[in-house]
Amino acid sequence: MSKMRTYEYVWLDGYKPEPNLRSKIKATAEETTPDWSFDGSSTQQAGTGDSDCLLLPVQSYENPTEPDYIVLCQVHGADHKVHPTNTRAAAAEIVTDEWWFGFEQEYYLTHPDGTILGWEHGDPRPQGEYYCGVGASNIAGREISEAHLLACLEAGIEITGTNAEVGLGQWEYQCFGKGIKAADDLWVSRYILNKIAEEHGVCVNYHPKPKKGDWNGSGMHTNFSNDVMRTKGDKALFDEICGKLEKCHDEAIAAYGSDNDMRLTGSHETQVITKFSHGVSDRGASIRIPVYTVEHGWKGYLEDRRPSSNADPYLIVAHIVGALK
Repeated sequence: MSKMRTYEYVWLDGYKPEPNLRSKIKATAEETTPDWSFDGSSTQQAGTGDSDCLLLPVQSYENPTEPDYIVLCQVHGADHKVHPTNTRAAAAEIVTDEWWFGFEQEYYLTHPDGTILGWEHGDPRPQGEYYCGVGASNIAGREISEAHLLACLEAGIEITGTNAEVGLGQWEYQCFGKGIKAADDLWVSRYILNKIAEEHGVCVNYHPKPKKGDWNGSGMHTNFSNDVMRTKGDKALFDEICGKLEKCHDEAIAAYGSDNDMRLTGSHETQVITKFSHGVSDRGASIRIPVYTVEHGWKGYLEDRRPSSNADPYLIVAHIVGALK
């Protein structure tokens, strides 16, 4: 029997405004995952005359299918220095495990030609019955969502729930984690989702407004807390936190994904992109203060509703922690 193990190395490329996921498989008898190299000139991370880039493993996950493991990597240049496209490095310097994050990742499923599942014969009925819907006329793509849930749990990623969203063919899952690993897990959960959709001949669309008109866009609401918020909070503390976030609203918007102005319009459960607001149980605010937090003596968490579905979670966690340090 072969002693070789297979590792699927996953990393983020250099495309703008958001990176793509890339992967390649390594077979090795080594018991620990070694550093590896790749052609950065093919991922917009290097020129052809100096093309080597390095993959440094940062997290390993048991793969529910093949190969044996998924290995999330960060990118360094051939000089062994952090590559400019490596947004994880800066986030890891300030995000500690006292910070807890819950990402609500929304997305649409489409055919390769861009047609949304369930929209093959034109626009469906107006949104209303699709959210958490049941029945063939209200749902498209359930098998992918549920397969993704099980695969992530098998990989050790804490998916806490999944549901059909407001648009037909739109889905959401919730991914919880602590510290920088929360963002690592979100990226790997996206990778697993893309692979499962690929097996069904379907694409995952993370654009914040894939369908114009009276349809909800896709966001990635980010729930967050630290030790003080969870154990010693009071109303004054949460008001102070919201005040700090308001002062750097423009920086948040810059970090929270491209084309977000198409989604943050003041309609469809959003605040206008140029404004900042917060409120208890207010899904039209920039920051929602959950009823849970209020009912537990102002001890709990906040929900940042501004991040778009295509946002880089490393930039999100770095902004939140940096703004509140």
